[in-house]
Amino acid sequence: MINIDGSWGEGGGQVLRTSLSLATITGKPVRIDRLRANRKKPGLAAQHLTSVKAAAALCQAEVRGDTLGSMTLEFLPTRPPQAGQYTFDVAEAREGGSAGAVTLILQTILLPLALTNGNSKVILKGGTHVAWSPSFNYIEAIYLPILQQLGIQAEVELNAWGWYPKGGGEVTLQVTGSKQPLTGLQLLELGALQQIGGLAVVTELPAHIPQRMANRAENLLQEAHLPAQIQAMRGRGVASGAGIFLTAKYEHSRAGFSALGSRGIPAEQVAETAVQELLNFHAQAAPVDPFLADQLLLPLALSSQTSQYRVASISKHLTTNAWVIEQFELANIVIEEENQLVRITPQI
Repeated sequence: MINIDGSWGEGGGQVLRTSLSLATITGKPVRIDRLRANRKKPGLAAQHLTSVKAAAALCQAEVRGDTLGSMTLEFLPTRPPQAGQYTFDVAEAREGGSAGAVTLILQTILLPLALTNGNSKVILKGGTHVAWSPSFNYIEAIYLPILQQLGIQAEVELNAWGWYPKGGGEVTLQVTGSKQPLTGLQLLELGALQQIGGLAVVTELPAHIPQRMANRAENLLQEAHLPAQIQAMRGRGVASGAGIFLTAKYEHSRAGFSALGSRGIPAEQVAETAVQELLNFHAQAAPVDPFLADQLLLPLALSSQTSQYRVASISKHLTTNAWVIEQFELANIVIEEENQLVRITPQI
C-alpha cells in the first residue's frame, strides 16, 4: 500500500484527487493520512467525498474512511477502471446539499476513463462555477483542448449553471476510451496572440449585469491594445450567480482566466479582476498559465515520452502534485525554478 501524507505541500484536496486517479489507473492501494490538514475545515468535504465515491465506482474499490470530515482514507481497487454510464451528485454527500465543484470530480475520473477500452458518459451534478476550482468554461476551452493534443478524447456540455452556495448545476462528460499510449508535450514558447474571447454570464439576475462586465473587459483590453470579443448572456440555473470567463489563444498555447461575482461587488470590478489576471499572464510570455501548470503533470506522467513546458509561475499546487505522482513511481519530475521549466520523464 502506498502511504501518502495529506498535509504535504499545499495540503489540500489535490493530494486526494491525484492519489485517487493514480490508484484507480494502476490498481495500487493507497492510504492517505492527515487529509486536507492545511485547510480551515480539514478532512473530506462533500466534493472530496464524491470524488472518492466516483473513483471507487470505476474500479469497485474497497474504501475505509469515506465519511464527511474523515482525515484518513484507505482506497483499495479490486479491478481495472470500467467504461460505462455514471451519475455523481455532490448534493447527496451532505445533508442539505452542497455546491461542491463538479469540475474537480471530473478531473479525478477523466484519465481513468480515457485509458479504458470503451466509451463513457458521466452526469455530474453540483457546482459548475465555484471559487478556488476550475470553472466549466476553463475545462471546456483550455483543459480538454490541451489534453486532446496528448490523445485524450473527451467533451463536456453544460446543462445548468451551478454557483456557490446553492449548486444545482449539471455537466455531461463524454469520454472516448483508448488503450493507445498518450503522447508527450513540448511547450516552451507562447507564440503570437491570435484571439481573445470570453463570456460574461448571469443566472436569475438582470441582463444589464453581464453586459456591463463584457463592456468593461473589452474596454480594458482595448486600452492594452488587446482587442477582444466578449459575449454577454443570461444562463439557466436554480439560483442567482454571475461570472466572466476569458480565453486567450496563442500560436502555441491557450490560457483561461475568470472571476465570479458576489453580493456588493460591482459588475465592472468583477471584469477588472479577470482582465488583470490575463494581462499579467500575457506580460510574462510563458505558454502555460498557473492553473494548467499542475493539471498537466498527471497525463504527461502517463504518456510514452518525455515532456517539458515552461510555466508562468511555480505554485505550491504544482510542486505538491509532482510529489504525489512521484510516490507512485510513475515518472521523474524536475521543476527548474530559475527557468520556470517543468520536465516529466515517465518511468515506463
